[in-house]
Amino acid sequence: MESNVTGDILRIQGFDISPEFTYPLFFLLLFVYFTLLFSNIGVLVLIITEKSLHQPMYILFCNLSVNDLIGNTVLLPQLMAHIISTERFITYNQCVVQAFHSHTFGSASHMILIIMAIDRYVAICHPLRYRSIMTTKAVIGLSASAWGVSLLLVSVLIGLTVRLSRCRSVIQNAYCDNASLFKLSCEDVSINNIYGLFFTVLLFSCSMGGIAATYFKIALICLVKKNKELQNKAIQTCASHLVLYLIMLWSGFLTIILHRFPNYPDLRKIAYILFHVIPANLNPIIYGMQTRSLRDKIIQILQRKVTPT
Repeated sequence: MESNVTGDILRIQGFDISPEFTYPLFFLLLFVYFTLLFSNIGVLVLIITEKSLHQPMYILFCNLSVNDLIGNTVLLPQLMAHIISTERFITYNQCVVQAFHSHTFGSASHMILIIMAIDRYVAICHPLRYRSIMTTKAVIGLSASAWGVSLLLVSVLIGLTVRLSRCRSVIQNAYCDNASLFKLSCEDVSINNIYGLFFTVLLFSCSMGGIAATYFKIALICLVKKNKELQNKAIQTCASHLVLYLIMLWSGFLTIILHRFPNYPDLRKIAYILFHVIPANLNPIIYGMQTRSLRDKIIQILQRKVTPT
């Protein structure tokens, strides 16, 4: 089969789907994609157009929404096309671009959520100093650092892969990622494995360590002060952040682990898609409903739409 595909054209393995489930799955993914487009673009437009929302916290929301839009737009349209097509081909360059954006999505998600944890810590533990610490300039700098670190780490990751020659032309996946790309080579990929392990350990250690440290300090402050209002504020603002982080963390872990177990290819593919789709759909809903100013603005807009003039 591989010998029929030559040059820079790769064949993507995709999902083995029964014909009767092809179109239901396609329309389900289409609905999910349009939902995340509508919700994330809506949040971005609302924050950009409403001057009262030009605050540090909402800059972080914008980072999440932009990241979700890029990560899912690179993945879902092509995945949907391959579901209803019998010919699942992609050029090598397109595959590299998809892998690059996909890994950037994952690493940037971790970095942005670390900054959001720091923001919550300052807001809860140092409320009087919040405006002086989490200034717009500081948040923009932290956001730029998060994107810069993510792009640097992923550039090295993908750069080590594209240097390899290829002896295969089938992507053993429903999408392109770094592991699927370097598995196309018959060369020694020890450096790729070592750097991939370093990349994963560094990212997850910083992410888990940073968020664990901030939540430990928040919990400690709540226990020491024994203030009901403070405890309610901590639960209300941190619960959504923690739920989204844990979903992203475990789906990411599952994807990485299942790359080592080729007997479960479909489970790995599903875990990776969920890693993209679930946070992207939940982010604007959960943060929008739990953030008072954003929620109030959404309610005002909806009331203006339904109130007759």
